[in-house]
Amino acid sequence: MQTTAPQTQRFQVKREAILNAAAVSFNRHGLRGATLSDIAASVGLVTNSITYYYRKKEDLASACFLRTIHAMGHVADQAMVMPEAPQRLRYFFQLLADLFARVDSGQHPPLALIKDLRALPGPQFDEVSKAYSQFFRQVRDLLKGPETAALGRGDLNARAYAVLSIVHWMRGWIGSHEIAEYPQVARRLGDIVVDGCAGTGSSWQQASEAELAWRFRENADPTAEAFLRATSALVNDQGYRGASVDKISAQLNVTKGSFYHHNDNKEDLVWACFERSFSIIRHAFDLAAADGGNGWERACSITRALTRFQLSAEGPILRLAAITALEDPDRRSTAYESMTRLTQRMGGSVVDGMVDGSIRPIDPTLAGHIATGLISAAAGLNTWVPGVTEHNVGEWYVRPVFIGIFCPPSAP
Repeated sequence: MQTTAPQTQRFQVKREAILNAAAVSFNRHGLRGATLSDIAASVGLVTNSITYYYRKKEDLASACFLRTIHAMGHVADQAMVMPEAPQRLRYFFQLLADLFARVDSGQHPPLALIKDLRALPGPQFDEVSKAYSQFFRQVRDLLKGPETAALGRGDLNARAYAVLSIVHWMRGWIGSHEIAEYPQVARRLGDIVVDGCAGTGSSWQQASEAELAWRFRENADPTAEAFLRATSALVNDQGYRGASVDKISAQLNVTKGSFYHHNDNKEDLVWACFERSFSIIRHAFDLAAADGGNGWERACSITRALTRFQLSAEGPILRLAAITALEDPDRRSTAYESMTRLTQRMGGSVVDGMVDGSIRPIDPTLAGHIATGLISAAAGLNTWVPGVTEHNVGEWYVRPVFIGIFCPPSAP
C-alpha cells in the first residue's frame, strides 16, 4: 500500500534545497536584489514551482532569516549552561565559531545574513522581528549576573547590542581565516570582549573638547548633504533595493523630478554615500592623530567619535554590509579595499598601543574588526536601546567593549 511518507520526505528535501539556495542569493544580492527565477534555476526548478513551497519571495526570505535566528538562538541557549556570565559569553563565541565552521565546510546549511529585515512587508517583518527580539533577549540574558546587576536597562541593552554587532560582523570577516583556526579566533575574540584591551595604567577618559566639537561638513551644498543622509539611512534600514528613488524623495518631501534634478541616478548617489562614509571615517582618524595621545587614547577617540556621529544630526554613515549590494563590480571592489584599509588602520592604532604599553597584548586584527562592527551597527542603536543619544553612546556602548563588557557602570 502506497503511503505519503516518500512524498513528504521529497517535499522536505526540496524545500531545504530552496532555502539553501535562497540564503546564498540573499547574502549576495540582498532581499530586493535576489530573484525567485535565479533561486529556482539553481535548484533545477522553474519559478512557478517555488510557489508550491513558498508563495512569495518575502515568505522565502522570512523562512531564511528565521532559520538563521533559530540557529544562533540555539547557540545562545547552549551557552547558558555555564554558571557565570563571563564564561557564558566566551562559550557563546566558541559555539558560534563552531557553527560558522560547519557552515563554511558544508556540514551545515547556509545561513542568511541578518540584514535588510525592514525591507520585508508587514506580516513577514512582524514574524521575523518577534523572533529576533527573542534572540536579543537571549543574548542579554547571557550578560546577566552579579557583574551587571547595577546596570540600568539602557546600559544593559547597549551592551547586549554591542555583543550582537560583534556577532553579525564576525560572520562577515571570520571567513578570511582558515576554518581550522575558527576556535582559536573565537577564544581571542572572547578574551577581548570580556576583559577589554586596556594596558596597565590606561583608563577610560571623557571625550576631549576637540572631539566633542568635531563636525563633518566637507560638503558645502546642504541639498546634496540631505540626499546623502537620507539615502544612507534608508539603505541602512531597508537595503540597497529597498531604498528606492520614491522612498528617498518621500523622506525629503521632494518630488521624483526633484530627485533627478539633483542626482543622475540612484547607483551614483549610493556610491557617493560610500565615499562620504569613508571620508568621515578618515576624518575621525585624522582628528585622533591631531589630538595626540597614545594608541589606547586614539583608538578610544576614533570609535567614540564615529559612534557619536551615527546618532547625530549629521549621521548616519552607511553600514558597511551594504557593500555587497553595489552592482558595479569595480565600485564594490574599491569599497572592500577602502573598508579593509580602514580596519587595518584601526588595527595599527592598537599595535601602537601595545608598543607604548597603553593596550595589553591582544590580536590587533580582531580589535580592528570589533571597532568596525561597533561603528557600523551604531546607526541602529535607537531601535534597541531606549534613551541612547550621541551624548551617552560612548559611555553605554563603546566604553564597555574597550574596558571589558562586564565593567561597572560609568559614574554619573
